[in-house]
Amino acid sequence: MIFRKSAGIIIFRRGNNTIYYLVLDYGHDYWGFAKGHIESGEKPKETALREAQEETGLKDIEIKEDFKEWNKYFFRMDNDNVFKVVTYFLGETQEKEVEISEEHKGYQWLDYESALKKLTFKNARGILEKANDFIQSNLVVDKK
Repeated sequence: MIFRKSAGIIIFRRGNNTIYYLVLDYGHDYWGFAKGHIESGEKPKETALREAQEETGLKDIEIKEDFKEWNKYFFRMDNDNVFKVVTYFLGETQEKEVEISEEHKGYQWLDYESALKKLTFKNARGILEKANDFIQSNLVVDKK
């Protein structure tokens, strides 16, 4: 069995008294968050920020230090079983303009309920639920 480690980031921004989450279209009906392989000598947080910049063009992202979640799953690649662990961070940006990389087909800034519906995989929805709970419990959110 092959073991792979990656890191990703749930990016959000505030606007119009709403929290908006960035979801990326990977094609083939797959919507998710920015993520990628941890390179040699890189820490997971560094990977998450690098991947965010490479995949979205966003540079102004503030990591929320008290949030970290893991997504663990199996898949098949070239007749091998792969066990993958993705460490997810939560990051806030003020930027709205996104420049997606060639690996993506599009993106959307969505409110919580819309983002939950758009995400393809149940485990991504679970991580978004935890991120949203963290934001609602720990950050100042306008509720007008």
